[in-house]
Amino acid sequence: MNIVEIIEKKKKAMELSEEEINFFIEGMDSGEIADYQVSALLMAIVLKGMSKSETSYLTSAMLKSGDIIDLSGIEGIKADKHSSGGVGDKTSIAVVPLLASCGIKMAKLSGRGLGFTGGTLDKLMSFRGFNSELSEERFIEIVNKYGLAIASQTQNLVPADKKLYALRDVTGTVDSIPLIASSIMSKKLAAGADIISLDVKCGEGALMKNLESARELAGEMVEIGKRAGKQCSAFITDMSEPLGYMVGNALEVKEAIDFLKGEAEPRFYELCMALCAETLVAAGLFETEKEAEKKLEENIKNGSALKKLRQMVAAQGGDTSSLDDSSVLITAPVIHEVLAEEEGFISRIEADSVGLIAMELGGGRAKKDDEIDLRVGIEFNKKCGYKVQKGDLIAKIHARDLPSAERAEKRLRAAISISAEPVELPPIILDRVL
Repeated sequence: MNIVEIIEKKKKAMELSEEEINFFIEGMDSGEIADYQVSALLMAIVLKGMSKSETSYLTSAMLKSGDIIDLSGIEGIKADKHSSGGVGDKTSIAVVPLLASCGIKMAKLSGRGLGFTGGTLDKLMSFRGFNSELSEERFIEIVNKYGLAIASQTQNLVPADKKLYALRDVTGTVDSIPLIASSIMSKKLAAGADIISLDVKCGEGALMKNLESARELAGEMVEIGKRAGKQCSAFITDMSEPLGYMVGNALEVKEAIDFLKGEAEPRFYELCMALCAETLVAAGLFETEKEAEKKLEENIKNGSALKKLRQMVAAQGGDTSSLDDSSVLITAPVIHEVLAEEEGFISRIEADSVGLIAMELGGGRAKKDDEIDLRVGIEFNKKCGYKVQKGDLIAKIHARDLPSAERAEKRLRAAISISAEPVELPPIILDRVL
């Protein structure tokens, strides 16, 4: 088999066999196939696409390149949840303990953030002392004892994906749906869960900017999951404005804690409840999502969902004091108010701009080895559709110092539109792929 022939074949939009895709991944892994040849095939894939079979073969080949987590030592139904990333997306910190309180074993491997989409692990570092670097044995032990754990991916989890992504990032080949789907799903399948719930973000603050591409990505990922014998479904959710009130690591943890105490921004609440209800029905614990939602509401009210988060944080070495008083997470040296300069209705909050502002405040990474400031971010008091009077508080900027807060205010004002007439937001859940 010859890599040049494989590149030529894909250049002509011909379908690659499973053997050819395995040869490609194994050769890339061993170094026998040069980076420039890998890049050439990646560009051919971007331009000519891949069939569902090819995408499934690619996922399988990447999956076999490293460790596969064996969760057979965990009793009960194991579930995992993945978001394609967005601004203010703290759903994992809310959803994982809520599902664990209902008896689902939540064994979640997460990553760190890059760019303006924050990583779950970075947010969890807001619990002082929290340890995400767990051995497989300790990870399984915590999930068995408490029903949940969120840990970092091991270095040898799908190493082929790390190599491919590093090349995609510098060769203009990131935006290929088959490559995105195989990258995400190879890691999800390697994590070993029975049920995979996907949240594909769509809009300005997401990788998928329109509903058509979001549906295509969701469909590809669900197909891969089902071919691998997993229960897999996807929600396509709106990311035209930041999710919830808070953007920034510690601020988002505060909002997730508040959700588990029954205090939540309506759209964030709706999304979390839908993701959880769908998983409970898929697990066979309830016949309908309405029945599942009743149990979820009950577990928020009786404190069992918050208790699960407390158990996980403590088991992973974190300080749980913020679970009693989430306001202790607000520690930025400067909190700068942004007031409305006119009367009207908030008609737009540009999610991608808000994400970049939070990153520039120090809350995100431009490069993977950048240090982040967990304290900084943006706290919204008004969201899209809200009526404001001149002088009303729209947002608070949590910053390291006044100059950076003032720079952020200027950019934030440009990202917020106020109109004379009220606007109707798209629903938070745009579609589902089952």
